[in-house]
Amino acid sequence: MRKSIIIAVLAAAFAATPLMAQQRAETGLQDNAPDRYIVVPGDTLWSVAAKFLKDPWRWPEMWKLNRDEIKNPHLIYPGDVIVLDRSGQKPELRMGETVKLYPRARSEDTSRQAIPSIPPRVIEPFLSRPLVIEPDGLDKAPRIIAAQADRVFLGSGDVAYVSGIKDAALDSVWQIYRPGKPLIDPESKKTLGYEAVFLGDSKVSKTGDPATVKIFVARQEIGKGDRLVAAGPLVLNSYAPHAPGTQVQGQIIATQGALGETGPQNVVTLNKGGKDGLEPGHVLALLRLGRTTVEKTPSTKWFRADKVESIKLPDERYGLVFVFRTFDRVSYALVMSATRPVQINDVVTTP
Repeated sequence: MRKSIIIAVLAAAFAATPLMAQQRAETGLQDNAPDRYIVVPGDTLWSVAAKFLKDPWRWPEMWKLNRDEIKNPHLIYPGDVIVLDRSGQKPELRMGETVKLYPRARSEDTSRQAIPSIPPRVIEPFLSRPLVIEPDGLDKAPRIIAAQADRVFLGSGDVAYVSGIKDAALDSVWQIYRPGKPLIDPESKKTLGYEAVFLGDSKVSKTGDPATVKIFVARQEIGKGDRLVAAGPLVLNSYAPHAPGTQVQGQIIATQGALGETGPQNVVTLNKGGKDGLEPGHVLALLRLGRTTVEKTPSTKWFRADKVESIKLPDERYGLVFVFRTFDRVSYALVMSATRPVQINDVVTTP
């Protein structure tokens, strides 16, 4: 009798799973998810989401963001308090009372800047410069036709003459490029675009056709035939991390610095872009496809050959990337996590 009572008590204890543990299992909450968190300078949407969720791309689901808010979630600022509300059937994230982080008076309009999606210092060069160009993208761009004093190579402080910018404003800034290596789709073998080699910055010192420009930054030697692109304002959009609404599968076709492999907080180029349904804020899983191995099964009869069989090993998911800039057929993504080196031709897919 006593034994049966003990068994019944233990069974009841295991059956009565605590609500918080049940919620963690159902929603992917971190085991140590805080009840509240105060946002501080240096936070990103990704880092804050990761404090609450094992899967940070489920942030919009927990915050109940609609599609427009996902694309422009300027909701969260340093000093804001994020509250995890566990009172309902499904936990939700909501805003609590804002905490004043600075003792001195500050202007509400100018001092508070919404936290970015991912670390801006890493991705700014990929936002301010078109480091990927479409096929033939520079063919009609203004070009250097001559250099002052017939110099072959130009550097900082040198003057060049440019055709194609006769209507450019005085003192307007133009970036100088030349096409780099082609970006080839591993599947179709088509050229998706070219890496744009950034050479330097110049400023229009005299309008006309040709216009006169003065080079004030030179990263590499600049010469006749190099192309100019008008420098636009740096736009650092803050997209909420979220999974694509449809199944996406692509591959890594280039790494930052043309390295053979890379890792977290580095930028990779994908062979999918806006025309394939990708948009900034999309989170994709990193996969290493399982290789095929040959297995021999010894024959039990002396006159028969061994049986040879090809076996495909399982695909391995090993990390996440965050898409932050898209072109028509290619995209830039930041590696957010990886348990092994990220290599060219690794697969990215909807998580």
